[in-house]
Amino acid sequence: MLVSMLTAIGAAGGSAYLGEQDRALARTQLTEYLQSVAADTSTSDAVKLAMVLGSYYESSYRHIGTPYIDRYGRGQPLTVCNGITGKEVVAGRYYTPADCYRLEKDRYLEAERFLPKSVPTYTAATVFQQAVALDFIHNKGSGAFSTSTYRRKWIAGDTVGACRENERWNKGTVNGVLTVLPGLKTRGNVNSDLCAHGL
Repeated sequence: MLVSMLTAIGAAGGSAYLGEQDRALARTQLTEYLQSVAADTSTSDAVKLAMVLGSYYESSYRHIGTPYIDRYGRGQPLTVCNGITGKEVVAGRYYTPADCYRLEKDRYLEAERFLPKSVPTYTAATVFQQAVALDFIHNKGSGAFSTSTYRRKWIAGDTVGACRENERWNKGTVNGVLTVLPGLKTRGNVNSDLCAHGL
């Protein structure tokens, strides 16, 4: 249900600038990706929701199978799929939607194993809080999470304050200067509200 909701919201805007043929391909790849997310019985609802969030924020639901240099990422890493970096990303290789799903799923499952060790109350959190934390780690890394005020407030029991910390993570380096990036601002604001939903 959550996956369907987010799909309906994001799919309309994500392909607004594409031609008709490109939109048809994007819809096919989106359907393929979301079907993989929804059908995988080995993942929790939080991982499913986080993967849908990540695919929207990272690529507006487009398939990115060719590695590129992330100009705004720390160290300008070679990146593919929905924000995947690291040794698995090889220049010149094409990554199919199935390749991307496998790489992304592994990262989210790794984050899901990490979080209960880092925040003792993680398993008692809502699916929205869990998904937002997974998205945070997917985007910024477990090291950033471990030293964050987000984590400290969550452990201290200030759940709403912890959720609102997402809004502060909106900057990237542009020409050597730390700058608010519109995509990160949107991601932080939306995740802040999603995390605090119902609190």
